[in-house]
Amino acid sequence: MDIKDLATRVAGGERRALARAITLAESGRADHRAQAMELLQYLPKDRQALRIGLSGTPGVGKSTFIESFGMMMVGLGKKVAVLAVDPSSARSGGSILGDKTRMDRLSREANAFIRPSPSQTHLGGVARRSREAVALCEGAGFDVVLIETVGVGQSETVVAEISDLFLLLLAPAGGDELQGVKRGIMEIADMILINKADGDLKPAATRTCADYAGALRLLRKRPQDPDGYPKAMMVSALEENGLTEVWRDIEALVTWRKQQGFWEKNRSDQARYWFGQEVRNAMLAQLDTGAARALLDAFGADVARGDMPPSVAAQAFLAELGKSRS
Repeated sequence: MDIKDLATRVAGGERRALARAITLAESGRADHRAQAMELLQYLPKDRQALRIGLSGTPGVGKSTFIESFGMMMVGLGKKVAVLAVDPSSARSGGSILGDKTRMDRLSREANAFIRPSPSQTHLGGVARRSREAVALCEGAGFDVVLIETVGVGQSETVVAEISDLFLLLLAPAGGDELQGVKRGIMEIADMILINKADGDLKPAATRTCADYAGALRLLRKRPQDPDGYPKAMMVSALEENGLTEVWRDIEALVTWRKQQGFWEKNRSDQARYWFGQEVRNAMLAQLDTGAARALLDAFGADVARGDMPPSVAAQAFLAELGKSRS
């Protein structure tokens, strides 16, 4: 594979080349990983997209919102990429990857790109290589990258490490004020959007929005937020109501953060975070090779027989591993 040629085609905005590049980045093969790293080095370094993380419980309307929001941004002349992370089966390891089917209108737009990816065994709501997929979309010249997470619940916070701002979608009557002050996913949300604010659900959406707006005022103010943020808003992805206001407030927040220096600081902090993650993953991968694997299996057998508690076995394993490498 000519990596330099592939990088040129990705930078030129060729969708098929971008899809191939993301497949390369997501591969677990060592040679593919090396090619993906080389590919990233060839891409333009001066391109930055607005990275928007988006989460919500299953059935809240994430795909409908993304399609309506994406269509609106395409209408504004933006190039939009959607990276949708689909949950993988704990039994078979497979994923449906049906997000293109759900976003039928957006998938036909020339200035939109939709890529579903399996979460595999990675926790936190995103795929292990979502960060590299985002970088590839930036290199391809997209203005906005929407990262749709699995939708696993309150611990889904890793998406904050690959996005510039985070939207949390909630359903009407999805909780009271106590839900709003819970830590975890609420602490990283820049905007809480109460979806399905239409028809018979509109009164419930109004109450839910008021509950969360009150709860947000009780949270400690973050330095990266201007007055009024984080905020709760009502939207209807089905009727496409409230989307213009959401985009207006996103632009206002991004402009403020850039002027105050928080945009670049956030990007720098994220780079440092992912450096640490790559080191940890590489060190864990070494446990599956050679003497370390044999030692791990031996202590694992002792634990399985009940001869050693897991915590004691872990300490003994690390001690033995240290001796063998000294």
